[in-house]
Amino acid sequence: MQEEFKKILKKQHYAIVGNHSGVKLCHWMRQSLLFNRVCYKQDFYGIESHRCLQMTPSINQCNHMCLFCWRHQGFTEKNFNEIDDPKLILDESIKAQMKLITGFKGDNRCDQMKWKEANNPNMLACSLSGEPTLYPCLGEFFEECHKRKITTFLVTNGTNPEALENLNPLPKQLYVSIVAPNKKIYEKICSPLISNAWDKINQTLELLPSLKTRTVIRHTLVKGWNMDEKLIKEYAKLDSKANPLFIEPKGYVFVGYSRKRMNISNMPSYENVKDFSDKLNEELGYNFLMEKSDSRVVLLSKSLKPARFDK
Repeated sequence: MQEEFKKILKKQHYAIVGNHSGVKLCHWMRQSLLFNRVCYKQDFYGIESHRCLQMTPSINQCNHMCLFCWRHQGFTEKNFNEIDDPKLILDESIKAQMKLITGFKGDNRCDQMKWKEANNPNMLACSLSGEPTLYPCLGEFFEECHKRKITTFLVTNGTNPEALENLNPLPKQLYVSIVAPNKKIYEKICSPLISNAWDKINQTLELLPSLKTRTVIRHTLVKGWNMDEKLIKEYAKLDSKANPLFIEPKGYVFVGYSRKRMNISNMPSYENVKDFSDKLNEELGYNFLMEKSDSRVVLLSKSLKPARFDK
C-alpha cells in the first residue's frame, strides 16, 4: 500500500490492518453508543450496531470507480502485492476496533454496558472499501469468523462470480449491489475498470439462486441517474433472474468524496425511494417488510417471516 494512501486513510480515521485491510467505525456505532440510535440493519436483521465490525480485506483493491462512492479512489489497485493470513486480518481488525472505540468509554453519554459489548464484536460487515471478493482467502476468512460465532455480511459489486461460486463457507448474508438497470447506465455510473464487467454481473445474478445463504439485491438509487420510473421494468428483470430473499432499494447519500462528483440534488428523499420501491414491487410481487426513513431504505422480502437473525 502506498504511503501517501495510508496517510489519507489515517487522516480519515481508518485503522490500517496488515498489507491490504482496514477498519473504520461506522456512523451507527457512535450513534448507538452515545444516543441509542441504531443502523437499519439492526431494525431489519437484528444485528446490534454497537457490536458490528465494519472492515474490508481489500481496502484499495477495486475494479469500479463509482461516481457515487464516498471513499477515496485515487490509488485503486487491481492486484495484491502480498496476501495476509485470514486469522491475522481478523485478530488485528478486532484489536483495531477496540482501539478506535477506547475514547467512548470516558464520554458521559456512553452506555457503558454497550461499550463493553462493543469490545467483543459478534457481527462483521465486509463492505467498507474496495471489492472484497478480490481477496483470494475470503472463504478462509469467513470460516475463522464463524468459528468465533461472528455473523458475516458480504457486500459485493457482483463482478467476480467465480469467487462467489467457489466461496466456502459463504457469508451468512450476501449483498449484491445492482446500481443500474442496463449496461449503458452501469458503465456511466460505475466506471468499471474491466471490460466485461456487465456480463460478469449477469453471471452473478444467474448464480445467486443456487447459493445456500441469505441473498440480498441492493439498489443504490441516485436521483437523476438510475431511478427513473421508465427503468423499473429493467430492474425487475434483473431481480427476477437473481431471485433474492430480500431487496433493499436505498437512497444515495451526499457524503465523502462523492461530493466531488455528485450534487446534493442527486440524493433522493425517502419518499422518492418509497415510490420507487412500491413500483418495483408491483412488478415483482414481493412483500413490503420494513422501512427506515432516516436511512432512506426499504426492505422487500419474498417471505412475510421476520428477517431478523434472532428469530
